[in-house]
Amino acid sequence: MHIILVSNRMATAKTLTLTWRHVVFGGGLLAASVIALSSIFSYLTVRHAAELRLPFLQDAFRVVSAEETQKSRDYVRENLNAMAVKLGQMQAQMLRLDSLGERLANVSGVKLQDARNAPADRDARGGPLVEASNLSANELQQALENLSRQLEARTDTLTLLEARLFEERVRKARLPTTLPVDGTWNASAYGWRLDPFTGQRALHEGVDFPAEVGTPIAAAAAGVVIAAERHPEYGLVVDIDHGGDLITRYAHASKLHVQAGAFVKRGQHIADVGNTGRSTGPHLHFEVRIKGAAQNPNRFLQMAADSHGHRH
Repeated sequence: MHIILVSNRMATAKTLTLTWRHVVFGGGLLAASVIALSSIFSYLTVRHAAELRLPFLQDAFRVVSAEETQKSRDYVRENLNAMAVKLGQMQAQMLRLDSLGERLANVSGVKLQDARNAPADRDARGGPLVEASNLSANELQQALENLSRQLEARTDTLTLLEARLFEERVRKARLPTTLPVDGTWNASAYGWRLDPFTGQRALHEGVDFPAEVGTPIAAAAAGVVIAAERHPEYGLVVDIDHGGDLITRYAHASKLHVQAGAFVKRGQHIADVGNTGRSTGPHLHFEVRIKGAAQNPNRFLQMAADSHGHRH
């Protein structure tokens, strides 16, 4: 590139030759100057603005921060209050469970250490609201821990009650409290009497149910058949083991419907009334034995008769 310079002071015109290196150098110098001026302007502008506006921005930030903090506190308080209300409801429900457990224990006859001398409805509460205050987070935490311990204690109590009820149900299931024959029995037949064959004073170890031949004989309780055979004195006889060394015997049958080793349910048809063995007429001879010793069946049969409205 050629540049011609003309001036009144110069007698002749001068020519300058610019190469590409001169152009690049000049452009770089111009760019550096622009960047330097821009930086100085920005620095002065920001500094001036900060000096003028910084207090306002700080105040605005404080206001916004205070509002957010208050909102957070209000949110936490609302949640704490809601949890406290729920805690109160859970405590009331636990008291109702206590009351239910105690009534159940009383009805079932199961004695629990915690159920003694307890009011019937401990969940009934009320009264005026005086000097009420919200629970703090620590107080709520302590209340939750106390409730957790109380729930564990109630769980142990209810578990004990369940175990006692199960034991009671099993015990009652073993008792021969179902009438073996749907009819009346000779309650005075148990004990010492005159033997109908010899006329001698002899011990009669059961009670007799007079009935027609073929009348169904039912198991007085659930158990396992340990004997179903013919006996020279009892005739066709069934013995059922109910556990706990308790056995019932059904004698003088005309037909047996079970075999030794079979499990029978309460009220199951096990035999038919007959006149086999040492008998003067059709009837069921019924015995209850505990550890091999004969017991008076009347106390068991009376419970069965009362529940079914029978009289003897």
